[in-house]
Amino acid sequence: MPPSVTSRALDLLGAFDPEHRRLTLSGLARRAGLPLATAHRLIGELVRWGALDRLTGGEYVIGRRLWDLGLLAPVQSGLRQAASPFLHDLYGATLATVHLAVRDGSEVLYIDRLSGHVSVPVVSKIGSRLPMHATGVGKVLLAYAPPAVVESVLSDLSRVTAYSVINPARLLAQLERVRLDGYATTGDEMSLGASSVAVPVRDATDEVVAALGIVVSDLRREKLRLVSALQVAARGITRTLASAEWK
Repeated sequence: MPPSVTSRALDLLGAFDPEHRRLTLSGLARRAGLPLATAHRLIGELVRWGALDRLTGGEYVIGRRLWDLGLLAPVQSGLRQAASPFLHDLYGATLATVHLAVRDGSEVLYIDRLSGHVSVPVVSKIGSRLPMHATGVGKVLLAYAPPAVVESVLSDLSRVTAYSVINPARLLAQLERVRLDGYATTGDEMSLGASSVAVPVRDATDEVVAALGIVVSDLRREKLRLVSALQVAARGITRTLASAEWK
């Protein structure tokens, strides 16, 4: 069965990613696997609807209408809004970069971030996806992920830095510690000069629905204080999610 018009339009939208935020007509056609004429026609419809915008230089970017629709997704309209006051409290108390993330398949999806005052190399952005095994929030989410997800991640442990954990047995041991201790840490595993600590965020049924993390240059002196602050914030998010306002 030939691909439908809908699937072709979705292929065009799927051509964008964090490394390809602006694409020409030919670039879109190539990445979507479509003939140039077909891509041109569908792109015109997507521009008219607002899913894509055409820049003055001729390149295309994701349109505002898709962003507006994305804000209606439960992970945005519920979790992010419930967590927002607590992220700001954490930021005010630590002046460090604060993250809120969820699992998307076998990757971490960052849905909110407040940037810290101290210069620490942080590669995450709102909407970006990073490897689970190399991030604090990722290790938290992986510790409570279904076995099939854990198996998938263990089968592809890429070395992001020289300190990334790429030994499956070692990572499994770390995940067990996450479940026992209630938090995860990293040191230089996603980017050199950055350490992180993260805790799970649970809903009213005690299911882990997100992870809350802080990135600093060094955890050795502040780990216990940061863990305590994160756990207080995570409990606050859980109470907010359980309240009638967010049901």
